[in-house]
Amino acid sequence: MAAATEDFGSHDKTPSPVVMETSTTEPRVCREPDQDWERPGRLIHDYLEKNSPEFVKVRDLRKKGWENPAGDTFFENQRRVAENPTYRATIAFYDMMKRIGQEMQRNTGALKVKTPSWGKTQILDMGMAPGGFLTTAMYLNTGAQAMGFSLPEFDGGHRVMIPDNLDIDRRDVDVTMLAADMGINDIPTDHPDFAKFLPRQFMPGQQFDLVICGGTVVHKQERASYRHESESQRLTTSQLALGLERLRPGGTMVVLFHKMEAWGTVRELYCISQFSDIKTFKPTTGHNKRSSFYMVATRVQSQSPLAIQAVSRWKHIWQAATFGSEEDFHEARRKNLTDVEEVLDKFGDQLVRKGRRIWHIQAQALEKAPFIQGKYST
Repeated sequence: MAAATEDFGSHDKTPSPVVMETSTTEPRVCREPDQDWERPGRLIHDYLEKNSPEFVKVRDLRKKGWENPAGDTFFENQRRVAENPTYRATIAFYDMMKRIGQEMQRNTGALKVKTPSWGKTQILDMGMAPGGFLTTAMYLNTGAQAMGFSLPEFDGGHRVMIPDNLDIDRRDVDVTMLAADMGINDIPTDHPDFAKFLPRQFMPGQQFDLVICGGTVVHKQERASYRHESESQRLTTSQLALGLERLRPGGTMVVLFHKMEAWGTVRELYCISQFSDIKTFKPTTGHNKRSSFYMVATRVQSQSPLAIQAVSRWKHIWQAATFGSEEDFHEARRKNLTDVEEVLDKFGDQLVRKGRRIWHIQAQALEKAPFIQGKYST
């Protein structure tokens, strides 16, 4: 699991929808209609400008990066290396993710299960490559059993560096194609991905104590045209829906988000906070120049009405993005949409508090970045 490469020249200039990341490439962003996206994003930015000096500082540094072509070059070079890593680079990436996992554990305690539901601790990693996070979680939970999903290498996925382990059920699959687990058993025969949808992966009643959600769109994966604009949302919603649905009541969920001030991110943080205790964490040992961060949800009431409603909403969005028209997709995203004013009224103070360190860490890293200091040329 890792943060995506961030491009100052595009994705950070406008409010972006929620995405989660496990590769080192920036996911393609599915833009929402202006009326659904621009106003909420503008109101959130206005609110934070008045209430969070940390946000204002990182906003100004990002703007400085946008205005310098060297910033685009810096992140584009990082992405190019990440998409075609050498074996040595993959090992370094794996080791870095282990360090980030250890830092997360020190700061949040998220990866060590205190009270497993039965017998051995059960862990689900929805995007395990290269495996640093899962390695750390397995080390912290002696005798644990895990299921880990990873996009196959032949589809552009990253190499999994975890040694073979009988306690890890590794599945090399595209989690956006888990149709049966997402509630769809009858696939139209004329669908462009008819042959790629997968049978059920989870056993009836299977639950996990710790769920790690962290897949991101891989640029070099070949995809049918219908997936180009909505892929980040198909990936986000499939992981959130399946992860929460399979989390035992009282369990822990770790999710990697991008841009804490984005309307889509704020919306999901608020949603999840209604049935769990949430913390936010941004590592200092890696990916600190980027806007990605982790949400840690503990004591998750995964069987509560609000959690069940969230799972249903995420599945509906995935189904519309996968089988419906563009309008079906946008309508699914609008359905049961909480008004941004209500979210800011009920969650604004928490957003400022939980975002303070996230924005501070990114700002510190950007201040030292060579393209900000004028030491990196195109």
